[in-house]
Amino acid sequence: MLEEIHIENLGVISTAQVELRGGLTAITGETGAGKTMVLTGLSLLMGAKADPATVRSGADRAVVEGRISQINSTVSEMVDDAGGILDDDQALIVSRSVASAGRSRTFLGGRSVPQQVLSDVARELVTIHGQSEQMRLRTPSKQREALDEFAGVDHEHLLVSYRELWNARSAAEAKLEELSRAAADRARESELLRIGLAEVERIDPQEHEDEQLAAESQRLSNVEQLRAAAQEAHTVLNGEEFSEGEFAANVIGLLDQAHRALGASASHDPELQAIAEKIQESSFALSDAATELAQYLDLLDSDPARLEFVEQRRSDLASLTRTYGETIDDVLAWASNAGLRLLDLEDDSSNIERLADEVAALTVQLEELAGKITAGRATAATHLSEAVTAELAGLAMKGAHISVDMEQSEELGPWGRDSVTMLLTPHPGAPARPLGKGASGGELSRVMLALEVTLATASTSGARGVPTMIFDEVDAGVGGQAAIEIGKRLARLARTFQVIVVTHLPQVAAFADQQLVVAKGTSRSQDADGELVTQSGLRVVTGSERVSELARMLSGQTESASALEHAKELLHMASVRS
Repeated sequence: MLEEIHIENLGVISTAQVELRGGLTAITGETGAGKTMVLTGLSLLMGAKADPATVRSGADRAVVEGRISQINSTVSEMVDDAGGILDDDQALIVSRSVASAGRSRTFLGGRSVPQQVLSDVARELVTIHGQSEQMRLRTPSKQREALDEFAGVDHEHLLVSYRELWNARSAAEAKLEELSRAAADRARESELLRIGLAEVERIDPQEHEDEQLAAESQRLSNVEQLRAAAQEAHTVLNGEEFSEGEFAANVIGLLDQAHRALGASASHDPELQAIAEKIQESSFALSDAATELAQYLDLLDSDPARLEFVEQRRSDLASLTRTYGETIDDVLAWASNAGLRLLDLEDDSSNIERLADEVAALTVQLEELAGKITAGRATAATHLSEAVTAELAGLAMKGAHISVDMEQSEELGPWGRDSVTMLLTPHPGAPARPLGKGASGGELSRVMLALEVTLATASTSGARGVPTMIFDEVDAGVGGQAAIEIGKRLARLARTFQVIVVTHLPQVAAFADQQLVVAKGTSRSQDADGELVTQSGLRVVTGSERVSELARMLSGQTESASALEHAKELLHMASVRS
């Protein structure tokens, strides 16, 4: 329940603070006094978009603060999630600051939060019904929402389940469409991968094979040059005949001779001994090298057939590296990845079948739920039509009739297959026309009120109302007995909820448990010019002040004896009828 509201520098309101009560509160005042700004302040507290143009002329910012009590667990959890806290009395403090130039700020339970967070919380606390709400009531989607709300909690659970299935099917359909659209591309990619893998499999490259074959090719291509070099080196080491009539120096023999020369004497000097050992080690090493050269020469044969095979093999491997990588190791890595990719592409084909089956199964479930939703709406439509029609009779629209037309489409939609249209027959013999086309402003105001009262109080309604309801100009275009009936309905609604109504009709205001008056005045500005500035205030009127305000609303005069008497009669009538 909204307990208190404080407004500063909002439109014509310089400062206003008032405590609100449960039951029905009427906000009245002369045209232009600032009733709209009071409603604007309430809207800001409920998360409405801030407009810098509403900041009072000459002020830097407007501030609206509210205190809301009797917070339920849902709201408490939402506030806690946003980082806010409740005060010591478990009430919620909400504040909006609107800068004349710059950004507005929103505070929830002492914590700065985004505007949307406050809006989400406010939906659990307050509903505001004004001209914009009446316009929305003209749309079939809003009429369907009202019917679904009336149908109750079990119906709401069906809608939630349906929506979850709808989202799941939409996601599956999107994926199926994506896969199906890319099927040709996947087929081409699969074919190219298969061709490449078949080529790699045919050639069957081995790790580092390209490097090994390159080395073998070098050897086979230069076999005579290699033989001559090895033979010359071997001759030098072993002292064999180097050329006709000449012998090369025997390097190994010379090393042995040097070692023997140092032999006995080396034992007398460690340094010389070390040198002798190095000479001996060199002799051993060169002897091994000579043996290896001899073996190399024995194995080094010219093999044109092998060279041809090596070159052909290198050519085959080169055809792979030109396409799939710089080295054979790159080719092998590509083949491994290509095999995995081919499996994925084949899985996509099976995924298409799986997704198609999933979409079909979800459609069957949606069809079943849609049937139950349609049945629930049909039952609710009958009860809603009867209840709202009964309310309209009490709102000076006797003979008017509300009916709910439901048309089913062949295709399922996000909320089932039903298109809901509320039809108004304003009087017997008149054609039933959609609310969006056939209702006047006054009729639409009363239909909206009748619908709200029905949602909140009808025995067949399963609607879950919020604690506070605010009505703006719900009495537009009506007067006389219809105005009295609107007051009665608001008073009846206020037995269950806190109801705040902005009204210009004394017949409505008379039913209020509390009446607030927005009064306009002027004062001198504080600047050097000292110009007159319009400002408004908000105050509670009781007793004779309330009678005077009702008299003003009746006749425009607060001192008229007949108007004062009429005002007293209204208050007495309201107290008896409510």
